[in-house]
Amino acid sequence: MKLCLILVCAALQYTEAKNVHKDLVLTLCSDTDRDKEMICGLDGEEMFHSDFFQEKGVMTLPQFANPSFFLEGDYEQAVYNMGFCRQNLDVCIEGHNYPAEVKVAPQSSIYSKYDVQLGSKNTLICYVTGFYPPHVGVQWTRNNINVTSEATLSRNYPTSDGTFKLVSTLSFTPEEGDIYTCTVEHTALDRPLTRTWDVQVALPGVGPAVFCGVGLAAGLLGVAVGTFFIVKGNNCN
Repeated sequence: MKLCLILVCAALQYTEAKNVHKDLVLTLCSDTDRDKEMICGLDGEEMFHSDFFQEKGVMTLPQFANPSFFLEGDYEQAVYNMGFCRQNLDVCIEGHNYPAEVKVAPQSSIYSKYDVQLGSKNTLICYVTGFYPPHVGVQWTRNNINVTSEATLSRNYPTSDGTFKLVSTLSFTPEEGDIYTCTVEHTALDRPLTRTWDVQVALPGVGPAVFCGVGLAAGLLGVAVGTFFIVKGNNCN
């Protein structure tokens, strides 16, 4: 697969405030329609991306950030940039002397969104990060049964080192003994990367009961010893 990443990064310094901000524009294309991204960001936060499946631009800034500076034609511009990227893909590869494809293997972790309570709805999160190229597969199982169709998968998000990350979630109701797995497949992996999570509920603390029992035993022992000496003293008299 041929893939090209065009990354534009500008450092903007505001003299009066003495602050430096990093403005990011990322365009990623390949010789297939599988991998393509167009993202704009500032200081590590995404501001805008183009959704090529729904054919529209998506604003990701909150309303209080006043994201009104994006224009109606931003998505159309992204489509043009993507076409330009693909047209120049071979030129880009030749210009860099046909470099070997960069591959960085992902890391993953799995955890629950909330504290686990049996019978209470919860969400499992599989966090996958540090991979390149951006295409990755995520599979879920519950007690060895594939439940991937019940899970959600975010799009790819760029990180500061040029790799990507994403999040997959699975809604579930924990039952004792259930075992879940999240398996990640990527071209940089020799074999799929699987993380396992089982339902574990914290048992009530036994400390208070133990201390109460020890205190009661000590009290009874004290009563017994006191009674013994009282009886012995009366016998001596």
